[in-house]
Amino acid sequence: MSDLPRKNGWSIAEHAGDRTPDRTQRLLNHAVWDHDAAIGVVRRYAVEYLGEQPLRVAALDESGQEKQGTETAGVQRQYMGCAGQVANGVNTVYCSYATAGGHALVGARIYVPAGQLADPDRRAQLGIGDDVEFRTKPELAIDVLAEMVADHTMPPWCAGDEVYGRSRGLRQYCEDHEIGYVLRVGCDFHVELTPGTRLRTDQVATRWLADPHAWETRAVAGSKGERAYAYAYAWAWVATTSDRHYLLIRRHLQSGELAYHYCYVPPERTVTLTDLVRVACLRWPVEEDFEFGKDHFGLDHCQVRLYTALQRHLLLTMAALAVCAVTAAQARARTPAPVLPHTPDEQPPADPGLIALTVAEIKRLFALVSTPLQPVSHRLRWVWWRRRHQARARWFHHRARLRRPAAEA
Repeated sequence: MSDLPRKNGWSIAEHAGDRTPDRTQRLLNHAVWDHDAAIGVVRRYAVEYLGEQPLRVAALDESGQEKQGTETAGVQRQYMGCAGQVANGVNTVYCSYATAGGHALVGARIYVPAGQLADPDRRAQLGIGDDVEFRTKPELAIDVLAEMVADHTMPPWCAGDEVYGRSRGLRQYCEDHEIGYVLRVGCDFHVELTPGTRLRTDQVATRWLADPHAWETRAVAGSKGERAYAYAYAWAWVATTSDRHYLLIRRHLQSGELAYHYCYVPPERTVTLTDLVRVACLRWPVEEDFEFGKDHFGLDHCQVRLYTALQRHLLLTMAALAVCAVTAAQARARTPAPVLPHTPDEQPPADPGLIALTVAEIKRLFALVSTPLQPVSHRLRWVWWRRRHQARARWFHHRARLRRPAAEA
């Protein structure tokens, strides 16, 4: 929760007033506590306060931390989303409990390469227990979902990118447990539209959706309110031979780029196109969780090497993020509706109000009460200034959006 630019064992120990980092290192490496039970507490806490939202999605994605050398559990040269290329680092599969009112990371599994697990000496050196087996990223996602099913915190829907959408095992697990899903798939994914005829998803778009009237626009909740996707995307859905499976396709109105989603709707659950679009769009909060976790809570600041210590660092970061995310969701529910323009040429009001407290601001307030490095009046003045500045920025952002259709016409 501190404002430290880097959150690792040494900096945290110095910030806490410890003479050496021994206590912090012991907490991560040697203290006796149950990691699985602790992450269950974090998950149940988030679900308790976010679980009353009408639409709830388990959003799956992976993120990582670049590393130097080879002496860290899970490290190898692999594609790192944080770097946008193949790099040396550790990847972790995460699950975010995502709702329109708030979201938080509630599950994490470190991806450990098969090479590290095959060598007993290497296992011992990196602190990897005998119970850890090689699991692909979709299999790690299944493990996270299984924990949520076991403690009754699993939301009705699951969403993820192509890494998870192309996994037959993950899709089957969701179907076996009546979890609906909207998962990204590639253009070469095959669906059966008529008995005995299987087509690639790009062929479906070409043959069945050439008519512009087949596409519709939808508005869904975003971090800046209702986002009218008429400005960016159109959507279409296609039925398959299964009355439970659909192909959902998103088209960018400017570039024409297509994105494909394979969907499953459990029995006795009815959906509309808007429902599936909203589930698909709730995949993105996990990216915001990564951003907040790394920028404000040190999710990628870990400098430990052992497997258990790495797990515990991630867990403690997720716990701090969950507290702030839940507090922000509660604050947002009590914040008055934003003051927004209604016409392209409307002048800004003298008082645009304040945006709701964000995760970042709540984290700063926690830091304020725990480590008052500056006078309280000074810090509170900055909280007010940032919220007022962001409220004005939001107002002009919406006015610019309203002017865009007129300019294009």
